[in-house]
Amino acid sequence: MNANTTIELTQFLFEMTTKSEREWLENKTKTNVLDLMTAFVAAPRFLSKKNISYDDKAKGNLIPHLPGYQVDGWSLVRLARVWLLLQIPQDPKEECIKNIETLFDTAELNELVALYSALPLLPYPWEWLSRATDAVRSNMGFVFDAISILNPYPELYFPESAWNQLVLKTIFNGKPIHLIYGLDRRKNKELAISISDFIDERFAAGRKIPPQILRLLAPFSNEEHSSTLIRMFASEESGEKEAAALVCFESKEPKLRSLLANHPELELSIQNGELDWSKLESIP
Repeated sequence: MNANTTIELTQFLFEMTTKSEREWLENKTKTNVLDLMTAFVAAPRFLSKKNISYDDKAKGNLIPHLPGYQVDGWSLVRLARVWLLLQIPQDPKEECIKNIETLFDTAELNELVALYSALPLLPYPWEWLSRATDAVRSNMGFVFDAISILNPYPELYFPESAWNQLVLKTIFNGKPIHLIYGLDRRKNKELAISISDFIDERFAAGRKIPPQILRLLAPFSNEEHSSTLIRMFASEESGEKEAAALVCFESKEPKLRSLLANHPELELSIQNGELDWSKLESIP
């Protein structure tokens, strides 16, 4: 664990706590590993149930080397539990892994949320890969959110198949994909094919699609997508028209680029920087 990570997180956490809460946390760092692990479980008994928040200026600075790691809206208990995990001695490696695995094996829901939230900060990050990919398959919504929403771990460590599963499940669950850390950096052809199939299935069933998922298709779009895009341009939903325009604008296929020429107002809006994928982020 980067020492600066602990310092930054400690300063932030202690600013959120009362004197008695701070003393309780500090005392746990002066005892043994078993006491730290017990404190992880017992934290709700000693800390307030409040949620924490911080201004936009501070976002991205909490963990300097992980700018996507945000804790805005977390409970104080969740943040404190992540901090307590970072106090567990890293050496010897086998002991460290065993202690954290014990917490995973015995955790209740909120403890699991804290554990998965801590993954990008924990030592030996590759050791937790199977745990993380299991969380993607979890039917517990809070656990899935902890690994998928604003958590840098999947982008950094997931193989492509697991990454694609995470993105697709986020879509199926109606969650906002723009909150997946590294979404645009890990676009890939296999995911684009799955997105294309998903769109076709939704249209065939007469159902709407979340427009921003087309950002994952755009770099891999080709003439086969022209009928889908024509349909979207004809939609009464402005979000679908805008998504289609963005795909055509980013496409290297002349046929798709020509579709955009029929909608000069959208093309101009993109060229002027008034329309990009961020505009579609709040559209379900």
